[in-house]
Amino acid sequence: MDGKTCIRIQASYRIKTTMIKKGLLLSLLIVAGLSWMPCLAAQLVEHVFIISFDGGGGAPGMIEKNEQMHCFHQMVKEGASTWTARTTKPSITLPSHTSMLTGVGPEKHKILWNKWEPEKGLVSVPTVFSLAKAQGLGTAMFVGKEKFKHLKLPGSVDTFVWPHPKSDAKAVAAAVGRLLAQTNPSICFIHFADPDSIGHKFGWGSVQQEAALLDCDEALTQVRTAIAAAGMESSSVIILTADHGGHEKGHGTEDPVDMNIPWVAWGKGVKKGMHLIAPITTYDTAATALWLLGVRIPADWDGTPIKEAFSFQ
Repeated sequence: MDGKTCIRIQASYRIKTTMIKKGLLLSLLIVAGLSWMPCLAAQLVEHVFIISFDGGGGAPGMIEKNEQMHCFHQMVKEGASTWTARTTKPSITLPSHTSMLTGVGPEKHKILWNKWEPEKGLVSVPTVFSLAKAQGLGTAMFVGKEKFKHLKLPGSVDTFVWPHPKSDAKAVAAAVGRLLAQTNPSICFIHFADPDSIGHKFGWGSVQQEAALLDCDEALTQVRTAIAAAGMESSSVIILTADHGGHEKGHGTEDPVDMNIPWVAWGKGVKKGMHLIAPITTYDTAATALWLLGVRIPADWDGTPIKEAFSFQ
């Protein structure tokens, strides 16, 4: 081997050794850097279902008194619950549901009207759906009223179903049964309109409203069946709630008959047979859903997770 060849071999060896050392140093720096990064919140469940019985609140509410709603009351016994959670002021459908799904009160989300008015545009604050989508999670809404389009921010809801013109609870539940397995949402909102529409027509506490609530309970059973058939039951939490109660043929006051709503958590990690004591407001529903899914809760939200309902450490 001549001298030039020897020099080239030595130079090549020094270059390779330097590259290896730099690579090791870079790896150490990356690991060190990662150790200083803030940890992402743990995803406690794979799916959260928020099911709202429109107009199903009160003091005491029709659902609380209607023990023929076997599915609902069984979930109360098997879950964590209160009958005296509170909705927002005003206690009307769209502002209340907007708080339920944005984590903030009406003074922040600014939706104070109560019907589909496309000229007013969409909600101006993030929703549970837009925040979940930002984390790559699937989203779905199955609703009984067109006005929920105001909450459908661009790109935030993978599946939006309003089964018009027949949009009662059983039609909504049937749509869930058809589409749930293939859509596989991480966050899913399901809305049963019947108690509210019947209450406005025949009155809160009327025989007709009692019958409508029984239809909703059958729809709830259909949804439970669909969740089980999709293989999601063991990895899900279901939250049962309402947007308001009512009196005579209306609602919207600050009286408990309008303001009180049920709040029930059932499913993975839920403490069984627990009566929830701490005050709960409807915007806590949104915060609880994000916490369960490991999605960061915005700092300016009014809602906080109802952690006392769960056994997660």
